[in-house]
Amino acid sequence: MTEGFDAAAADAEIPDQRLALLFACAHPAIDVRIRAPLMLQAVLGLDAAMIASAFLVSPATMGQRLVRAKNTIRHAGIPFRIPEREELPERLETVLDAIYAAFAEGWVDAAGVDMARRDLAEEAVFLCRLVTELLPSEPEAMGLLALMLHAEARRQARRNVDAGYVPLAEQDPAIWNAHMIDEAEALLFRASYLGSIGRYQLEAAIQSAHVYRCRTGRANWAEVVQLYDALLALSGSPVVAINRALAIAETDGAGAALDAIQEVAADARLAEYQPYWAARAELLAKAGAHGEARHAYEIAIGLERDASVRRFLQQRQAALAP
Repeated sequence: MTEGFDAAAADAEIPDQRLALLFACAHPAIDVRIRAPLMLQAVLGLDAAMIASAFLVSPATMGQRLVRAKNTIRHAGIPFRIPEREELPERLETVLDAIYAAFAEGWVDAAGVDMARRDLAEEAVFLCRLVTELLPSEPEAMGLLALMLHAEARRQARRNVDAGYVPLAEQDPAIWNAHMIDEAEALLFRASYLGSIGRYQLEAAIQSAHVYRCRTGRANWAEVVQLYDALLALSGSPVVAINRALAIAETDGAGAALDAIQEVAADARLAEYQPYWAARAELLAKAGAHGEARHAYEIAIGLERDASVRRFLQQRQAALAP
């Protein structure tokens, strides 16, 4: 079977078997909601719990979806084959989603001490590089690669000498990987000339704006909010809404930010999403609602897997007035 895939991948000019398998899993007959999770499990080897965290669902729900998808594929006789070269663009979006989800799982290990996760992040960047070479006129592939490079460039700055968590606002830009940032900026510039703005380009542009502000000291939060407005209109993602609210706090204050975050508070997917509770706690603290902030921090601390981030949240909670 492997030999057949290798030959088919060569015919389609796909330079890596794993990438070829990702495109194979993006078959249009497979439910679009399960394609990326299926890729992460079947090709990249992630378990249901890891995949579930990337898509804001419970591990049990994700496990059931994957089992149902495999049964559907088997019973419907959906052909598992490497697509032809001309079929690749229509499958690209799902492949990029899977690559980004894999990177995000690797990004959880900020210090890079978990080699399995570190390898996953590096593999995601590698696969996205291959996609940009395979499909050089696809701006979203460039956008995703730029986004991941911006994130990866800051890896070393996310921990201090005591292995403590350092948020973006407190990081030293001198520690960032300037070569990665320059490459990300060049990719974003090239993508902008292709005339088709998408999610990953907007996310990369937001990271670019953060780099500019941190390096120059010049506030550009109004521009960041505008980028989040465009991204939210495009994606409707509650995660984007949370980050947008944090940016709004910098321009219009914590009250306006709490109003903005309230619009997605009823989304059941956020009940066990740590960044939502951490963001809510920060905004409540800024608004002077320390009792509510303490409770939100408590939930965030309970949901956080990273010990250093947990300590950071505990410190923020302890700093609240009685």
